[in-house]
Amino acid sequence: MVSPLSTRDSIRNDPIRRRLAAAAAVPAVIGAGLGLRAVATGDVAKYGGDALYTLLMLVLVVLAAPRVTPARAAGVALAVSWGVELLQLTGLPSELARHSAVARLVLGSTFNAPDLLWYAVGAAAGWLVLRACAAPRPDSPLAEPIEFR
Repeated sequence: MVSPLSTRDSIRNDPIRRRLAAAAAVPAVIGAGLGLRAVATGDVAKYGGDALYTLLMLVLVVLAAPRVTPARAAGVALAVSWGVELLQLTGLPSELARHSAVARLVLGSTFNAPDLLWYAVGAAAGWLVLRACAAPRPDSPLAEPIEFR
């Protein structure tokens, strides 16, 4: 019988290694967001930050649940991002932002409808990366039919 998983595939599907990769991605995504704010202005900084915010949510989902599918991770990240944006309609995040820089960074302060689109862009980008990481490689036994003898 041919083994359905090679060592490389088992590493890619190992929840501990996926969690470690997600943990390493957290500061990278945060750094990308802060770096974007430092070098860009206007819409590029604003909407790029929105996409990275959702990408961070996706990485946190994978960190918490490393066996999650790419579609579910992207969906949860998008739902959280949209939920935070819609919460801004209540004024609560704005009030919290006046007292805390962390609350301002995490919750924002003012509802902006175009943000909803850019959150979807971030979720789609994260989904694509997770799909690419989960896809079998051409030299993998998973790329060809498995023969049982």
